[in-house]
Amino acid sequence: MISRPIVGMGAVASIGTDVDEVFDSLCAGRTGHHELRGFDSTRFRAKYAYEVDDRPAPGQDVPARATRLLTEAIAQAVADAGIGEDLSGIPVLIGTGLRELRSAELWWREGTPFTDAGLHFGTALRERFGADVTHTFSNACSASLYALALGSDLLEQGETDTVIVAGVDVLTESMFGLLERVHPVAPDRVRPFDRNRTGVLMGDGAGAVVLRREDGGRKAHGRLRGVAVNCDAYHVTAPHPEGIAEAMRTAYGLAGIKPADVDLVMTHGTGTLLNDEAEATALAEVFGADAGRPLLTAVKSMTGHTSGASGLLNLIVGLRAMNEGRVPPTVGLEDPVDEAAKFRWVTGEAATDQSMRVAQLNAFGFGGINAVAIVEADK
Repeated sequence: MISRPIVGMGAVASIGTDVDEVFDSLCAGRTGHHELRGFDSTRFRAKYAYEVDDRPAPGQDVPARATRLLTEAIAQAVADAGIGEDLSGIPVLIGTGLRELRSAELWWREGTPFTDAGLHFGTALRERFGADVTHTFSNACSASLYALALGSDLLEQGETDTVIVAGVDVLTESMFGLLERVHPVAPDRVRPFDRNRTGVLMGDGAGAVVLRREDGGRKAHGRLRGVAVNCDAYHVTAPHPEGIAEAMRTAYGLAGIKPADVDLVMTHGTGTLLNDEAEATALAEVFGADAGRPLLTAVKSMTGHTSGASGLLNLIVGLRAMNEGRVPPTVGLEDPVDEAAKFRWVTGEAATDQSMRVAQLNAFGFGGINAVAIVEADK
């Protein structure tokens, strides 16, 4: 059983530019849902997304947005941890689904200047932070929790005393078009686990944490107890409850806990027509008689699907929720699907005065790439 202190956190999303603003917006039920800003919506059936509003004007996209969000989240995390911005010798592990694909699209379609050096996050991280040990992992929507697992392994093996783990993704035309076309009706907003949902919409986002072997006397936000990863390879896009359930059980074993010990579940909750039922089925199977005990929420209802960043954003929000005793609601969840009806969903206004100590963070990606992390509040 591991217990690694998380001593720094940073986040950027459509609903906030730092951890405080992101969390407060989520608890207030504010969403980043907005008419599409980044590219011409006439080419698509879907007209909305959850974007960070950092472009010169609607429809005027710019390259390297993923890199900018990533460096901002990392800068916040290292400042929070008090370790300074010289990251030489400190491993930086980044999870992403699409990296700088949007920059490549702009170069191809519009001739926007962009060099191949910009496709690798390591270039910008070396220039900004002096980071000379960087690794990027493209493991779909579970990428940042995969990076977290690898960071935990580095600490366990004595390779380093400190590791930076981050995740990032921004909208791309190709993925936006793909996701809107897999549903018979174009999605208008993300409504996880609701019977009347129509699908998923993408969101911009980045998250970063500083993970240490020991806290060094610094107050930690919480502790990483375990991260489980697997690839069930059941289907290219369709999730499989058995693979998801196996990842959950493995995470509990690594963390040394039982399902009944979990107080909060930050669900993957994409609002797609297959993922929600599969995730709910797995949760019901694993929790059994305790299915009605933990609180559940799905923040993608307010951030959109931030892909490679979503696992770490769940972690950051989950830790803040436990430390402050309030949980963001699942916006738009009015009529849960049968598989999810038995759970204690947080809806409407944020839950308050909740005593929570252990949170489960879910992230599942195309190809059956599953990841589940367990964190504990440092109270």
